[in-house]
Parts: sequence; structure tokens; C-alpha cells
Amino acid sequence: MKNFLVLAVSFLVLTSCGDDEVEADKAGVGAACASAADCKVEGQTCLTQFKGGYCGVGDCAVASDCPDGAACVAHTDGSNYCFRACLDKAECNANRPEGSEANCSSSVDFVNGEKDIKACVPPSN
Repeated sequence: MKNFLVLAVSFLVLTSCGDDEVEADKAGVGAACASAADCKVEGQTCLTQFKGGYCGVGDCAVASDCPDGAACVAHTDGSNYCFRACLDKAECNANRPEGSEANCSSSVDFVNGEKDIKACVPPSN
């Protein structure tokens, strides 16, 4: 009976763990694309100036306009987009194929002027 109880408790603990996927990844922020039709969420734009494309939610004004795990970036095209926020490169490539991987970079202009975060940015075409 004791072994059964241990197994039952172990099962409950393992199955009660939540989904660790970041909301930005679920929404496809930072995913590779060839056109906006390839992006998961309506309102995303495919930024084709990046190798492999980059799905970014357009027209953010502040970070809270973006899904959790994304930050509002002032892009060189004059528009603001939600880019996948990151701590390291591994977080950047959940929705990107090998060969068009993004890097975790602090060399972006965050709309809110944040300095303590980074964003996933693939190489330019």
C-alpha cells in the first residue's frame, strides 16, 4: 500500500506541473516566416529583412502591449514590434529552424528604454 501511495503522489506531482512554454512562444513571436500568413497570431508582421523572417506583433507602444516573454522594440523601419525577450540564445529558437537561428542581444532599442533585458534577433539578410 505504501508503494502505491508513493506512486500516486509522484504521479500527481508530475502531472500537476504547468506548461512551461512562454506565452510569446505560444503566440509565435520570433518565429521564422516568409510572409505574415506564416505567423500564428493575427496582427503579426513577418519582418523579412531578417534571415528566415521574424514574426513580430506590430504597433506596440509599451512592453505590456506584448505577450508575456516579449518586449516592445523600436525597429529601424520606424515601427515598434514585440520581439521575444531572452536571457540566452537557447530561448530564442523554439520556433526557428537551424540555419536561421536568432541570437539573444542587448543591441536593440527598447521602447521603454529598458537596459536590463535582451531580445531575440536573427541575422539580417
